Amino acid sequence: MAIMRFRQAIVAALADEMRADSSVMIFGEDVAVAEGPFKTSEGLLQEFGALRVRDTPISEMAFTGAAVGAAIMGMKPVVEIMFMEFLGVALDQLVTEAAKLRYLSNGTLSVPIVVRASCGSGLGFGNQHSQTLENWVAATPGLKVIHLSDAQSAYSLMRAAIQDPDPVMVLEPRILYGERGEVDTSLEMKIGQARVIRTGSAITIVSLGQLVNVCKSAIEESGIDAELIDLATIVPWDRETVLESVKKTGRLVVIEEAPESGGWGSEIVATATAELFTSLKGAPFRITTPDAPVPYSGVLETRFLPTQDDIIRQVTHAITTGEKPKTWWQLEGIKK
Repeated sequence: MAIMRFRQAIVAALADEMRADSSVMIFGEDVAVAEGPFKTSEGLLQEFGALRVRDTPISEMAFTGAAVGAAIMGMKPVVEIMFMEFLGVALDQLVTEAAKLRYLSNGTLSVPIVVRASCGSGLGFGNQHSQTLENWVAATPGLKVIHLSDAQSAYSLMRAAIQDPDPVMVLEPRILYGERGEVDTSLEMKIGQARVIRTGSAITIVSLGQLVNVCKSAIEESGIDAELIDLATIVPWDRETVLESVKKTGRLVVIEEAPESGGWGSEIVATATAELFTSLKGAPFRITTPDAPVPYSGVLETRFLPTQDDIIRQVTHAITTGEKPKTWWQLEGIKK
């Protein structure tokens, strides 16, 4: 297996799909000559040319709309949104047009478009460039939503997204772009299939993105016998894997880089509570960020995210008492 940085795994996936299928093309700001703002299209212009790797104006609505049209006409466009927040001006093209055209056309139209966006906190980009915003797209019928967590998922799930006949939103934690990991380019991963990172019997921990590694470190540091699941796909999420795990452990915590209100984990907690209520040993709960903008200060930003120590504290409390633990801002008396 090769060792690749997270961003290199994305480049490799894009290149392999472009070699395999001449209909795959890339749209975005600075994706061609500059090779991407985070170097996630490095070398692609040189290999595939300007017809398939296209720099665009600073108009997300325009180039996302152009990609939707190209997809309808038989191409497989991959759209890069520099920061997830910038998708706001192009949401109509993705959630109202691309995600609905198969339904509106009674199945005669396919829109095989992939929209990629860097997201997340930890690098000091401030509150307008550090959100994850999965809830913008997770409640959109007709749209699949993936959140990458390491180099292997970056490679395998990116290829799966491009091969999918329908629209796929891919979220890429920006803080992971430089992280290295093993990549097996022959390994296929399916959209909608979670990964069990570690087996355990005391509690089920479900997470994704950059927090998967934080959860793993918390488990290793504390010795908690937790089963760790990388959800990988938010829509459609892997109910079978998660519910089978919770049925075994009797406990569930979802750990997410999202505000307490409206996070993707609410769906998982609600489903597990409704379907497994009589077999639960304690109340399922979530560890999230507070309902506040992402701070710019490095000290505050580190405090804002779920930390290894806070994960250990809350999970230990849940196992030993069966009760939902308090958040760090509740303990420290910070008002919402």
